[in-house]
Amino acid sequence: MADVKSGSKLLVGGFGLSGVPENLLRALRDTGVGKLTVVSSNVGTSERGLGLLFQSKQITKMIGSYVGENELFEQQYLSGEIEVELVPMGTLAERMRAAGAGIPAFFTRTGSGTLVHRGGIPARYTKEGAVGLGSAPRESRMFRDPMHKNIYDEFLLEEAIAGDFAFVKAWKADTEGNLVYRMTARNHNPAVATAGKITIAEVEEIVPAGTLDPDLVHTPGIYVQRVVQGERMGVIERLTLADDQASVFSPSTKPGDALRERIVRRAALMLNDGDYVNLGIGMPTLVSNYVPEGVTIKLQSENGMLGVGPFPNRGDEDCDLINAGKQTVTALDGASYFGADQSFAMIRGGHCQVTVLGTMQVAANGDMANYMIPGKLVKGMGGAMDLVCSGARVIVTMEHTDRKGNPKILPECTLPLTGHQVVDTIVTEKGVFEVLPKGEGLVLTEIAEDETVDSIREATLADFTVSDDLCTMLQ
Repeated sequence: MADVKSGSKLLVGGFGLSGVPENLLRALRDTGVGKLTVVSSNVGTSERGLGLLFQSKQITKMIGSYVGENELFEQQYLSGEIEVELVPMGTLAERMRAAGAGIPAFFTRTGSGTLVHRGGIPARYTKEGAVGLGSAPRESRMFRDPMHKNIYDEFLLEEAIAGDFAFVKAWKADTEGNLVYRMTARNHNPAVATAGKITIAEVEEIVPAGTLDPDLVHTPGIYVQRVVQGERMGVIERLTLADDQASVFSPSTKPGDALRERIVRRAALMLNDGDYVNLGIGMPTLVSNYVPEGVTIKLQSENGMLGVGPFPNRGDEDCDLINAGKQTVTALDGASYFGADQSFAMIRGGHCQVTVLGTMQVAANGDMANYMIPGKLVKGMGGAMDLVCSGARVIVTMEHTDRKGNPKILPECTLPLTGHQVVDTIVTEKGVFEVLPKGEGLVLTEIAEDETVDSIREATLADFTVSDDLCTMLQ
């Protein structure tokens, strides 16, 4: 850390608390160096990961995607103490990968039609809570999608992100700087490693050159200038166990869970045999528990895994094996691990058939908003903008109204959009809506046994038509 100067720009690997170079961050905190710009997909928690640098107020600007688990960061952002640039997670991974590849910029459809495109995402608040600085609009051009040639759409120009230093976490290194990662702890580390002028790798074991199988090296030593051996932290952010229902989801644990189970059971019936499926955090992660017998799907997790299996039993959990919700999982036969940049290449390239997401609001034309309430709540868009722009079928699973009883299906979204005209199907505890093509409205196709069309209209601000084939909600 000796040559990390005040005002440096740092790229930091990790996803949640997995694959985070904790020992490097502790050492940086102890230097007291400030006015740092930090680029990382997540911001850790208030007590771990990058939270250490927010505690000591060494960060003045944060460029990241998902910030929902760090209340300290949120407080500093909303009170105007730090500047923030929110970037879709796949775009962030690609901006770092591009920098390491010498590509100054690229075009992507992710964020088209949102504030990422138009500008105006709050970048800095005043002490009084007003927006003091908003994000700049992106240049855009019309292109045909290379994987879907019938789609002609607006693509945004995104510039590469390099750093003065890159901090990464790997499992093993040799004395040539070659790195091997372990399972989903790989996440953003490979892309980060390529984009630093000086890359420092924190590893659990250093072995002599020639020990690692060259065929299994994930990051070649040409990208790595320094290697530091550090103790294994073994942190699990969300321990989730199949044999501990209190850690998962059970109708008996909370009021309303039976209704949530109804939602995810219905969504699971929409998956087809052979589908590659991405499940968002929260309620969508539970959909895999209810896939019908005879239907086999492959779950893709945006942090870098294909073939996600069920939650482990106690004693089988592994801190290096998590899903996008930071929950402990297992791997099915035939599973694979990869970096987040490759994960989002799968997503943007249209290789997943279905994505299931939660949201705060859905509009009658298929718009959705799920990542922030300006001035009050900031979660960050994570990978949602990449997912909804991928061409996959988008299924929204959500409760029909918010905690105060306000409708969440609206004529127009009032919160910043995650995607414009991207939702195909809405599943709530009250029924199922299909979104007509080109944003032409909603059709109620299924209704819960304990609901009527009138009761659903009372809980829905958006207009909708009723299908001639309206049926009882399938379970």
